[in-house]
Amino acid sequence: MVKLTEELLALLRQPSTCYIATLMKDGSPQVTQTWVDTDGEHVIINSVQGYVKLKNIERDPRVAVVISAPDNPTRYFQIRGRVIKMTTEGGAEHIEKISQKYTGKPYSWYGGREQVRVIITIEPEKITSMGGGWGRRPA
Repeated sequence: MVKLTEELLALLRQPSTCYIATLMKDGSPQVTQTWVDTDGEHVIINSVQGYVKLKNIERDPRVAVVISAPDNPTRYFQIRGRVIKMTTEGGAEHIEKISQKYTGKPYSWYGGREQVRVIITIEPEKITSMGGGWGRRPA
């Protein structure tokens, strides 16, 4: 596992723009914008049971995530890694927590409260960055 840098942790702890890429059954990429979080060691994403990205991860746990700075999207980190855990335990509470971070309000439950929330834990294997004071490290 690769350690998350302080700069990356700072981005993960604020309402940063995030995209996750998973692999479809035919090997083609599928990308989704999402909210992002961290436990200090892993990248954490909250999704809904049954969504395409979760089906893709169940088949192939390899993912790529891009997190960009809210004030300057040309400053970003790319993380390639593997999903090491998916759980519904605490999923509803977690989406409430990150909704506060992103919107300052309780989660709106766009798809209804019957949705089952899933916490996705990603172990980073390679981290690259671009822009700002982070410098550039090749992907």
